[in-house]
Amino acid sequence: MNKKPAKTDQPADKVLTISTRAEKKQVEERLAIGANVVYETIRLEGEEELHRTASALAWSAFAAGLSMGSSFIAEGILAARLPDQPWRPLISRAGYCIGFLMVILGRQQLFTENTLTVVLPLLARKDLSTLLRMLRLWMVVLASNLFGTFLFALCIGKIHIFDSSIQQSLTEIGTSHLGAGFGTVLVRGIFAGWLIALMVWLLPGAESARVSIIILVTYLIGISGFSHIIAGSTTMFFLIVTHVISWKIYFAQFFVPTLLGNIIGGVSLVAALGHAQVVGGKDIVEG
Repeated sequence: MNKKPAKTDQPADKVLTISTRAEKKQVEERLAIGANVVYETIRLEGEEELHRTASALAWSAFAAGLSMGSSFIAEGILAARLPDQPWRPLISRAGYCIGFLMVILGRQQLFTENTLTVVLPLLARKDLSTLLRMLRLWMVVLASNLFGTFLFALCIGKIHIFDSSIQQSLTEIGTSHLGAGFGTVLVRGIFAGWLIALMVWLLPGAESARVSIIILVTYLIGISGFSHIIAGSTTMFFLIVTHVISWKIYFAQFFVPTLLGNIIGGVSLVAALGHAQVVGGKDIVEG
């Protein structure tokens, strides 16, 4: 005689699911935050930055310029202490991450981060007042970043803090970024701006993985030879103060194409696409 299967009071899709409030909370904590939450988090950060005083922005950006010099000396020290082998850049370029860790975890103002955070309020509001505040922030942060990197380069270039092998490594790091054409440097700058802005987009949902994301993204920039306007300016300023290159070479071969590339990469490839993703999704739902 066949036995009938035991009946259950729960529907099939509810069997073996969570049964306590604590388990439900654990599931909610492990759900990835949506793009709209990331967007709003970054937009609010941008709004806050737009309303900061020029002096507060300048001091924070000046500190960031000094901090970014750590990437240069860390990479130079590693390169000088490692044997001259094909794999040496794979290790020495890890030093490139140091300055970014200091700046981002220390909440200092870095120009390439602001190509994302303060653009979102402009894209959301689309008015002249927000545009002018954004341009004011960009100019203050960029000028203060560069001033900090120049003082750092002036110090290590004019004061013999390091031995001759490290000084030679620093020079080689700087000259390795020269020689490419305007278009090549521009494209390298676009990739660097895109990756830095994408990193900022990833950080709100990173939680305990923040350090790992910063290291992975900035290491990729360093090992790929992409051009970053602040980190790269430290190396270029070092070459200037040690009379290896002129100011004309700095502006023509590095500053102009790198700055344009970083802005294009940060704004169009991340801010605009991120904004379009959230706004487009909202329109679909409302429609």
